[in-house]
This record gives sequence, structure tokens and C-alpha cells, in this order.
Amino acid sequence: MSIGMKRGVVYLESHQEIWEENARQVIRDIKTALGGVSVAVEHIGSTSIKAIKAKPIIDIAVAVRDYDAVIKKNEELEKAGIIFRFDERPEQLLYVKGDFAADTRTHHIHVVLHNSSEWNNYLNFRDYLNANTTAAKEYEAEKERLALLFPDNREAYVEGKVAVVSKLLAEARRWRAA
Repeated sequence: MSIGMKRGVVYLESHQEIWEENARQVIRDIKTALGGVSVAVEHIGSTSIKAIKAKPIIDIAVAVRDYDAVIKKNEELEKAGIIFRFDERPEQLLYVKGDFAADTRTHHIHVVLHNSSEWNNYLNFRDYLNANTTAAKEYEAEKERLALLFPDNREAYVEGKVAVVSKLLAEARRWRAA
């Protein structure tokens, strides 16, 4: 039971309350570092879904109105241990947190535009799986299958989830619209 995983490796752990506690602390750190730049900051990803196992890496989504305003806050983010990784505009800016000397990541921070499809997809997926145990268990089963197939190839693991994520995301959109 932990937070963090060496890059490239894949294994799953049962849901842990520490993930939620840690996410709340890092969300506070992000809000402090960004000042008024963030519109909303949310714990997302599998560690935010109580009914399923997850890789012990905390995903956080940060909704903003202006990517450049975030980039200007990189120094403040670094002081909180949050390091800029990629500019993948228009979809996102990616930041990470972890033990970089050990090549371990504890957090992936996805900065996206407020009310963008990326922002809405993150929240819809999380909320739908937390509300629908059958869908959550379907997702968990695919994650477990892929983790066994690709324990040392995170890229293949992530690519393998595309079909089930797309299916469940479509269900989540319909669920949210209803």
C-alpha cells in the first residue's frame, strides 16, 4: 500500500483512503501555487474511484482559462514539488510530482481548459464509475487483465485501455446528460 510507482511499471493496488487524503493535500498545494489562476482542481483517475484497484499514482485535473498564466507559475509549482513535463496544447499541460532520482512518479497533474471536453471527460468518467459499480468493475477487470499482460510496459497498458475507456466514457456522457 503506497503512493508512487517507478516509470514504465504497471501494478494495481486496492483503493486506499491515503490516496484521497494525499490528493486533498496536493490540491491545496496546487491552489496555493497557482493563486487565482485555477478555476477548479479535482482528484480524478482510478485512485478517485473507490470500488476499483488502481496504479498508486494520483491523477489531478486543474481547470484554467489560460495556459500561459499557468506556465508563469512554474516556479511556484516547483517549490511545491510539481514539475512541468509536457506542453500538449490544446489538450493539456502535464505536470508531475515524485521522487525523480528514483524515477518514481506519485502524481500526474493534468492542466486543461475549463469546460473543455478534456475537463468534462475527466469528471464524467470519475463520477459515472463512482455511481455505477457494474461499470467500475468492468473497467477494473480490463485494467487487471492488462496489468498482467504488460507489467513492464505502461504504454501498452494505457493503449490497451482505450477501447473500454471510450465505451465507458460514452456511457458516462449519456448518464450525465440524463
